[in-house]
Amino acid sequence: MRLRVVTPLEVVVDEDTVVAVRAEDASGSFGILSGHADFLTSLAISVVSWEKTDGVRHYCAVRRGVLAVTAGRDIAIATREAIRGDDLVTLDQTVLRRFRADIEAERADHADSSRLQLDAIRQIVRHLGAAGRSRPGVLG
Repeated sequence: MRLRVVTPLEVVVDEDTVVAVRAEDASGSFGILSGHADFLTSLAISVVSWEKTDGVRHYCAVRRGVLAVTAGRDIAIATREAIRGDDLVTLDQTVLRRFRADIEAERADHADSSRLQLDAIRQIVRHLGAAGRSRPGVLG
């Protein structure tokens, strides 16, 4: 099988002697072997692992993404960020922790941005309502 992991900036993994892949989506961990049915899923923040024909297992931490299996032999992962490494402990403890912290920071930033937008809309509505009431013959 062939496995490709790509980000907007680079091809992180491009292996063509893969015999098995493990990944994780919202439903949990799953495996892919040669001949797998066509498949499309959204990945969680996790470590994708694969075994090559030589029996060596490799790892890549992904910051979410989309995994597609095509024709039972081509596996493509598109992700925002991926870091390849052969030390599973380091990937799991360091990289995934940073990915999760980044996601939490983005959520907080999004909440702050939404709050500012709502405050601006409320002020515009108040201003428009006050302007309409001050002019005779205009509905407010």
